[in-house]
Amino acid sequence: MSQEYSDYVVEIEQCLRLVSSAVRRKGRTLLAEYGITSPQLDALIVLDREGELTIGELSGKLYLAYSTTTDLVDRLEKASYVTRQRGTDDRRVVRVRLEPHGVRLIEGVLTARRKYLDAVLATVDTHTRKTILDSLEVLHMNMANQ
Repeated sequence: MSQEYSDYVVEIEQCLRLVSSAVRRKGRTLLAEYGITSPQLDALIVLDREGELTIGELSGKLYLAYSTTTDLVDRLEKASYVTRQRGTDDRRVVRVRLEPHGVRLIEGVLTARRKYLDAVLATVDTHTRKTILDSLEVLHMNMANQ
């Protein structure tokens, strides 16, 4: 059974899959050098962007189960990337806060990722880079609106 698609859909899907696979492979290598996992980095980035969050709030933003997020925060706390703080009004409320060590980790990982991408794009001229960026922004916007 042959399915008809609009122009270039098959080729775009294949390119996205190949790029995604390459990024994941390189990403795993970089994260291994820092001794963290992708979900842990995601949690640190969310905390950096959002500020202090409860485990429940963090699990919602990461789309992870509460228990999984608790284990993840345990490991991040053990490595001094985050701390837990009891609420002043309600001691039952525990908030997770990103520590400076966690901020430095995020900066290190993002710098390494950007250096990798810079090397990959070294032979790509500025106009083509801008075209890639514009195309990715359109794709992202359309996906966000679905």
